[in-house]
Amino acid sequence: MKKLYKNAKVYTGELPLKEAFAVEDGRFIFAGSSEEGYALGADETEDLGGRFVCAGFNDSHMHLLGFGSALSMAPLAEHTASLGELLDCLREHAKAHPLREGQWLRGRGWNQDYFSDVSRMPNRWDLDRVSKDHPIAITRCCGHAMAVNSKALELCGIDASTPSPEGGRIGMKDGEPDGLFYDGAMPLIVNNIPLPGKEEVKDMIRSACRALNGYGITSVQSDDFSAFRGLPWETVIGAYKELEASGELTVRVYEQCNLTEVDDFKRFTAAGNSARSGSDMFRIGPLKLLGDGSLGARTAYLSRPYADDPSGRGFPIFTQEQLDALTECANESGFQFAVHAIGDACLDMVLDAAEKALEKHPRADHRHGIVHCQISRPDQLERIAKLKMHVYAQSIFLDYDTKIVKERAGEELASSSYSWKTLMDKGVCVSNGSDCPVELPDVMKGIQCAVTRRSCSGGEVYLKEEAFTVEEALDSFTRNAARASFDEDIKGRIVPGMLADFTLLSEDPFEADPDHIKEIEILGAWLGGEKVFG
Repeated sequence: MKKLYKNAKVYTGELPLKEAFAVEDGRFIFAGSSEEGYALGADETEDLGGRFVCAGFNDSHMHLLGFGSALSMAPLAEHTASLGELLDCLREHAKAHPLREGQWLRGRGWNQDYFSDVSRMPNRWDLDRVSKDHPIAITRCCGHAMAVNSKALELCGIDASTPSPEGGRIGMKDGEPDGLFYDGAMPLIVNNIPLPGKEEVKDMIRSACRALNGYGITSVQSDDFSAFRGLPWETVIGAYKELEASGELTVRVYEQCNLTEVDDFKRFTAAGNSARSGSDMFRIGPLKLLGDGSLGARTAYLSRPYADDPSGRGFPIFTQEQLDALTECANESGFQFAVHAIGDACLDMVLDAAEKALEKHPRADHRHGIVHCQISRPDQLERIAKLKMHVYAQSIFLDYDTKIVKERAGEELASSSYSWKTLMDKGVCVSNGSDCPVELPDVMKGIQCAVTRRSCSGGEVYLKEEAFTVEEALDSFTRNAARASFDEDIKGRIVPGMLADFTLLSEDPFEADPDHIKEIEILGAWLGGEKVFG
C-alpha cells in the first residue's frame, strides 16, 4: 500500500524542509512538495498538521538490555538530591516490591555530587539502615561505581583480606571494606547476583524498546553482553532473534559486542558471528571494549592527577598489551572496534592501539571508534582525524559534566575537551547517543545540550565554539549514527529507497528557542512505515 503523508515540515537530511513524503512496502518512495505527492496516486493519505518530521532517531551508544534491567530497579536517579532521599527511595521500593528469600534489592542512578546532606558516596553502613537481612547493590549513574551493604559483602565473601583486582578498586575505611566497588572490582559483586533466564531477558528488551520508541528512537547501537557478565552471549542473541521472529522487536539493534578476551572473541567469530552479519532488525556490530571509568567517579584515566583529588588519576581497565591484542584481532577479522575512552591517558592507549592495528592490517574504511571521547588534548584531536576514527559522542553528558569538568580535570585539559565540533571540522564523523541507562535516552535533551553547550537548567556555557547547529545535532542522531553502523545507504534520511523509520515532533527544532528544545514532544514514531509509538 502506498501512503502519502502531507502538510508537514520534513527534514530529509538536507535543507530546505519538504512538505510531504510517501511510504510503500516499508520504505520511503518520495519526499517533496504537496503537488508532487498528490501526483503519486496514493492509496491512503495522512495530514500531519504542519508538524515536524525527521528520520527515526538512532542512539549510537547505549545499553538496551541494561536499560530494561534498570527499569525494574529502584529509580535512584529521581531521588538523588540527598543521601536520605536515596535511602527512603530504597525503602519504598522494597515495600512496593517485597523481596523473596535471597533476592537482592537493586537500584541505579545515584550521584553523590547532588547530595545536599553529605559530601561523599553512600557506603555499606548507610545501606545497612535499609536492610541487614537482604543484600543490597546500588549502581552510580555512570555505571562505574557501586555501593553494597554488609549482607552483600558477606554473601560475596569479601573482607579486609580481599585484594583489589586489576582495573578496579575495593573501597576501604579503617582497614575494612566500606562497601564501595569501582570498575573492575564490581564483578566481585555482580557475579554473585542471580542471572535472568532468556524469558526474563526478553521481557527486559520489550520494556526497553517500548520506552525507546517513546523517545522517538527507532535504532540503537547497544552494548548488551556486559549487562550480566555471567550470562552467555548466546542467550542475549537468542532473545533478540526470537523477538524479531515474533514481530515484537520495535527497535533496530546493531550489537556492540563486549568481549574482553582474545579467546572469547575468537570463539564468538568461530560460532559464525561475522562482522555486520544479521538482518535489518538485529546485526552484529563492533567489538566493544571498556577502556577506563568515568569522570564523575574519578575513575577515568587521566594523564595527570585529578585537580580536585591529587591522590589519583583513575586507572585503565586493560594493559596496553591487552588492548593492542584485542583491537588487532578485531581489525584483522574485518570487525570495527569501539573503545570507551573518557580520560586522555586512556585515549592515548586507544589511539596507540588503533595505530598499531592499522599498520599491521591496513583498512581504508574501518570506522573504528572512540566511545565518549571526553577529556582530550589538541594533539589527540589531530590523531583521531588522521586515523579516520569515528566518534560516538554523548552531548547529553554536558547537562551534568559542565558543572564538574574544570574542577575534576583542571582548566588546561577542560579547555580542549568534549571538542566534538572541532573533530567534525577536521572531517571526523561524530554520532550521538545517551549511554543509557547512564542517562535517559532523551534525544531532544541531547540535541539541546549539543546546541547550547550548557546544562539544561542553565548556567555557564562551556566552550561555545564547540556548539553544534540544530542541523548538525539532528544529523548526529540520524545520518551520522547510521554511518557508524555502515547503514548510511539504508537509513538515517527521508529519501527514496531508505527504510521508512521516522519520528514526528510537536515543534520545529530549527525555529525553537535553543533553551527549550528539550520541551519539544515526541508525537509518534514509525518503524518500516508501521507506527510503534503515538
